[in-house]
Amino acid sequence: MNINRDKLVKIAVQGQVDHPRMKGYRVGFDGKGRMPIGTGGITYSHAIGDPCMGLAGDHVEPGISLANPGNGENHALETFACVGNEARIINGPKKGEIGYVSGTHGGIDHTMICFDKSILEEMDGNETILVKAYGQGMKLVDHPEIYIMNLDPDLFETLPIEEKGDAITFPVVTMIPSFLMGSGLGSSTMMEGDYDIMTQDKEANETYGINDLRFGDFVAIQDHDNEYGPHYLKGSISIGVIVHSDSFTSGHGPGVCVVATSKTGKIQPVITKEANLKTYMSNIRRR
Repeated sequence: MNINRDKLVKIAVQGQVDHPRMKGYRVGFDGKGRMPIGTGGITYSHAIGDPCMGLAGDHVEPGISLANPGNGENHALETFACVGNEARIINGPKKGEIGYVSGTHGGIDHTMICFDKSILEEMDGNETILVKAYGQGMKLVDHPEIYIMNLDPDLFETLPIEEKGDAITFPVVTMIPSFLMGSGLGSSTMMEGDYDIMTQDKEANETYGINDLRFGDFVAIQDHDNEYGPHYLKGSISIGVIVHSDSFTSGHGPGVCVVATSKTGKIQPVITKEANLKTYMSNIRRR
């Protein structure tokens, strides 16, 4: 598939392991107050490919939660870093180890980095990580009605995507109806951050396969255009990656980092059980 690879800019951005924060009780959609483990730091127990539902936590981020202490610099990190980008530890006991970006999380403004568990176990939590940001501005030359964002070109070329006339197929684990999308609506762009699948309706969670979601799963969002911020548009379609866990907070749930969208429905989702970053990153070949 023809992409504008020769026009894309690869640039270094970096951040540090961002310590978790706690402000006290958080009241959930059920009126109960909780002090759940949430965003930040290094998460040892849950990684890409693991279930993101039913955890004893809220908005849990797999692997490393990365941020830059400068506000503008952090927005650049979160905006330029793309799912699948190479990330390298540049100090500390595991200096030189290579991982990859698994997504970004709006509101807390984190960029999540995936490393093997054996590497995470030996880190000291003071690391700086360099990301080779690459992918923003990618276009499918022969498919102008499809908008790509937040996606590494090397990862894109690993995905089992096929051209079907003026459309493309895209592997996903499930289809999410537009009415279940919540927190993050109203954002002006999805080139940084994510928006959430609402999980307060148990029947919907079962009907649409939400209970089975894993960190790193690709999902399709029906009737949502994300080219310049998420909104309802009948017939449109968006594809995203699950980047954080479920939440007790009203209007929240697993976070979706958008990687592709089409106002005219030129993306055809194909239900694929193993449509997960863990599957595709194991086959990636860097150029």
